[in-house]
Amino acid sequence: MSDHTDAATLADTARVEKEAARRAEPGGLGQLLRSGAGHNLGLLLALALLALVGVITGGERFASVDNVMTILRLAAVIGVVSIGMTFVITGGGIDLSVGALVALSSIWCTTVATQAMANDIHWIIIVTTALLVGAGAGLINGLLIAYGGVVPFIATLAMMASARGLAEIISARKTQIVSVPGFTDALSRDILGISVLIWIFAIVAVIGWVLLNRTTFGRRTLAIGGNPEASRLAGINVRRHTMLLYVLVGVCCGIAAVMLISRTTTGSATHGQLYELDAIAAVVIGGTLLSGGRGNIIGTVFGVLIFMTLTNVFVLNNLSISAQAFTKGLIIIAAVLLQKRFARQPGS
Repeated sequence: MSDHTDAATLADTARVEKEAARRAEPGGLGQLLRSGAGHNLGLLLALALLALVGVITGGERFASVDNVMTILRLAAVIGVVSIGMTFVITGGGIDLSVGALVALSSIWCTTVATQAMANDIHWIIIVTTALLVGAGAGLINGLLIAYGGVVPFIATLAMMASARGLAEIISARKTQIVSVPGFTDALSRDILGISVLIWIFAIVAVIGWVLLNRTTFGRRTLAIGGNPEASRLAGINVRRHTMLLYVLVGVCCGIAAVMLISRTTTGSATHGQLYELDAIAAVVIGGTLLSGGRGNIIGTVFGVLIFMTLTNVFVLNNLSISAQAFTKGLIIIAAVLLQKRFARQPGS
């Protein structure tokens, strides 16, 4: 009885101290910056500053509508992958195989047999094949992690090597040219002056935001990322949900593969190189915690746009790839340090 009373007293004391600390915090801007809306506003300002630098250094070459559309088209493919990665990281996992899954999906759906079937039936066969391959590989990752007890880093690292190797075997290390006219015509056109690829990215982002913020699936993802054991005790099937998260990112990889194929008209085992690093970087910049429990789809979108705009500015100014990589690394470190700082503050 005494132990129970002492525990209750300690809990009450902690609650009072936390409330006092919250009241002692400076309001206004400090609280805004710690909120999701504040983080998104900060990213928007960073993007605006980066665009200003682009206008100053690149002039009309940067500010032209064609260049802006180029940035958005390039952001669209990695953006879709990053949306899927946001869910996995929010759920407390990681996926290093996304780039390889994009490559495998692009190869599998552009084989001679698949293209012949698409010519006979409909080009949607290519899209369906890419989605099924991505989902299947994601399912394998999910089963290994959720039911096999393999650490996500190791399981997806193994998949990264295996998927890339399988793509090379299927293609015999040759680039596969897409010769299905309906496919390229449908996905390479514009709607209301905007590329179909950009529309796909926007739709995936909206669906991702609704799924994470307005559904039971999203709430369970946040709960599992925050505390998997407490989630299990609350009645959530943690294993099944974790598996579904990897299937989800696999589907996103399949969508990205279709988008990449429509842009390049090829399937290649070299597609998706370093996508895993770019996606993780965009997710971290966007405010999703690497430890899980907090996700930000809007932030991820801004993170992708910031990196693509940065790349574009560097290219227009003839700066080296090494300088781009160095700058990206500094941005990632700064984002992680800011996350740690805000996470330590009371009431955040």
